Amino acid sequence: MVSDEKQPFLSHLEELRKRLIACAIAVGVGFVGCYIFSERLFQLLIAPLTKVMPEGNHLIFTNLPEMFITYLKVSFVAGILLTAPFIFYQLWMFVAPGLYQTEKKYLIPFVISSTVLFVGGALFGYFVVFPFGFKFFMGFSSEYIKALPSVKQYFSFSIKLLFAFGLIFELPVIIFFLAKMGLVTSDLLKQKRKYAILLTFTIAAILTPPDVITQLMMAGPLILLYEIGIIVARLARGKKQQEDESAERDVPAE
Repeated sequence: MVSDEKQPFLSHLEELRKRLIACAIAVGVGFVGCYIFSERLFQLLIAPLTKVMPEGNHLIFTNLPEMFITYLKVSFVAGILLTAPFIFYQLWMFVAPGLYQTEKKYLIPFVISSTVLFVGGALFGYFVVFPFGFKFFMGFSSEYIKALPSVKQYFSFSIKLLFAFGLIFELPVIIFFLAKMGLVTSDLLKQKRKYAILLTFTIAAILTPPDVITQLMMAGPLILLYEIGIIVARLARGKKQQEDESAERDVPAE
């Protein structure tokens, strides 16, 4: 017999398994659909690099199955992006049983905002960061040194950056729910601003290549998102809750 204490834990594991299976099926369907356009998707992915490469330079691959595997990877990543709304929906449905009824009304805003911010972050990396970053790296080419980027290395590098920018753009959503749970407040975020800025540059240094331009292009938006998060935290707590918290702080200690 399973003890009463273990039953809720096992039920949570079973619920998590169902949600993960649903996400896997959705991504699988998205993968199949995207593989039809895998070559075109790959051309879009390498476009920021090819635009700044010297005339006559090309990407190379050194293993025979490398391009086929890369097409599979591109299709898989595209499938994840395509099914992002469904994935965020499954994430919400997993945590929803632990929320109050008034908090469950945030389902649609959560799915929409999470999707828009994630995709928006990836697009920011693609259209803004990639052109500047790749131009900087290709600037080291000369008549004596020729850049020969490989398909495998470029894919790993670019996908890492795209997902990094997508994830950091989720910061306002994370702050909103932390504020709703009472774990953070706008005043606390303001007090910790200098530590947040330091942490921002540390994260940017870890997630981006070791050049100042790319790091600044990640740290800048992240700092701006933190400032937006302060506003979001204030809105999340609500006027009445803020007045109650202010009143509690004004009560003299006995």
